This record gives sequence, C-alpha cells and structure tokens, in this order.
Amino acid sequence: MTMIQELKTRILNGGMISREEALALYEAPLEELCSAARQIQLHFCQNRFDLCTIINGKSGRCPENCRFCAQSAYSSSSAEEYPLLDADTIVQEAGRNHRQGVPRFSIVTSGRQLNDREVDRMCLAIQRIRKETGCLVCASFGLLDQSQYEKLKEAGVTRIHNNLETSRSNFPNVCTTHTFDQKLAAIKAAQAAGLTVCSGGIVGMGETPEDQVDMALSLRELGIRSVPVNMLNPIPGTPLGHLAPLTGDQMRRIVAVFRFLLPDAFIRLAGGRGLLPDKGRSCFLSGANAAISGDMLTTSGISTAADLQMLSELGCVL
Repeated sequence: MTMIQELKTRILNGGMISREEALALYEAPLEELCSAARQIQLHFCQNRFDLCTIINGKSGRCPENCRFCAQSAYSSSSAEEYPLLDADTIVQEAGRNHRQGVPRFSIVTSGRQLNDREVDRMCLAIQRIRKETGCLVCASFGLLDQSQYEKLKEAGVTRIHNNLETSRSNFPNVCTTHTFDQKLAAIKAAQAAGLTVCSGGIVGMGETPEDQVDMALSLRELGIRSVPVNMLNPIPGTPLGHLAPLTGDQMRRIVAVFRFLLPDAFIRLAGGRGLLPDKGRSCFLSGANAAISGDMLTTSGISTAADLQMLSELGCVL
C-alpha cells in the first residue's frame, strides 16, 4: 500500500494526518493524490456543492496594506472607489443571483472594519434580502467584535467570512497593518456570536508548502468548514503584481492536500479561478467542492450559467 493509500485509509476511518505527512504529499504522484482526495471528498461530503456569489459592497481606499489587494490605499492599481452601497442595490443584486439558482450571497466591504453605523445599515439590507429573496447571506465586514456579529446574526446572517490569508509565520510578508492574531480574534468573536465562519487564504503569493499546510492546520484547529482557496491573480499596481499565476496542476495539488487535512470541509475555489484553463473543473475532481461564481471584487469571474452547467455535468448537488 502506498503512502497516499495509507493516509487516505486513516482519514476515512476518522483519523487525521500530521504536518509532516501533509508536506510529504507535495512530492507524491499527482494523479494518485488527486484521485484519493476525490474519494475522501465523496466519503465525507457526498456530491454536495456549496455555490455562492459576492458583491463588492464598499470599494477601494482601504487603509490596510495587504500586498495582493487592488483596493489597498498602498496600491497604485486603478480599482474602483465608492462608499457603502445602498440597500436597494444590494437587495436587487441578491435577488438576481438567487433567481439564477445561487443559494448563497455574500456582501464584502473594503476597509479594516465597518463602524457601528455601517453595520446597522447592512443589517437593514440583510433583513430585506432574507425577507424578499430567501437567499442565505454571508458577510465580510472586516475585524468586527462579538456585539457587532451578534447584530448581524439577528439580522439574518448565517456565515461570516474572514480569511487568514496565509500562515502565521508568513503573515507579516503579506500585511503589516493588522496581525494574524487580530484575524483569529475576529473569527473567534464570530463563532462566539453563534455564526459559522468561512476562512481560507490565497496561494501563489510566494509562500512555501509549509505556509500552505500551516494555514490549513490553523483552520483545522478553528473548526472551519468553509475554506476558500484563492489563487493569486497578479494585478498590476499591487506589490505582488509581478508574480506568475500558479498552474492548474499546482492548484490541483494544493486542493488535494487541503482535502487530506480538512476532510469534511467545503473547499472553495474563489479568486483567480478564471485564470485556470478549465475554470476549475479538474480541481473539482481533486477535492474541491465549493466555489464563488460570477465576478470577484475587482476582477472578472465566471458566469453563473457556465458554472451551473459545469456542476450539472459533474453530478454536483447544490
């Protein structure tokens, strides 16, 4: 029995793999690894798929210096700038996406965090989304505290999004205006408010396999079951704009390793998926079982119609 088969059998029997074992998977045969990851995915999640869309609810001039982001005030990119959107615009977009067959809608805002007044405005919009569309609502409003998360939960939010971005040790290479511990505190505050959390990161920023594994282990420790895996889309004007995108095979391997580490999670292809020649299809056969559809925050994505067609062909169930 190969190492991959031994680790797969352990996971299927309820066990976990170690950091060292996960790192060994980066040198393992790719096709065998991806096939085993797919078997783990089907064992724990069947053919269920979690699809969502997002709206950029507040854009640009963010005071944080995240090196990947076109919305950072430290970036010289040409990202659009506008204040918090009005409720009508957000509700209309949620309804449009829901009518297309997407069950989950996320409002994402730039900036370190929304203030109390902005949170209250978003609560009113979220209440309308729930009443007028029936769409499930996620929120990504930065480093909020427990009382703010409790307001959002009462308004109808079911899931909070807050990416770790990378490993603890690599985080200062990605951002210095806030810390990894502040990310953890916000995630734990959302969990304490009774919300589930969507958290993952970005790969292809020059990090090591150790960084990728350590981020996944942090997510495992937090009990996160919705894990976005963004592939860096190098945007001109950002500090990471000069990097080359990852290849499809590199993404397949990363997704497969994440599946070994997080066997029952929804591993979500997010930003950068449109750069893959097959738009992520091979990753969905290598352990991924969730995606963001439609446009991203500052870059074009893949149409919902195209995604729904692909998912139907793959036998996925929303």
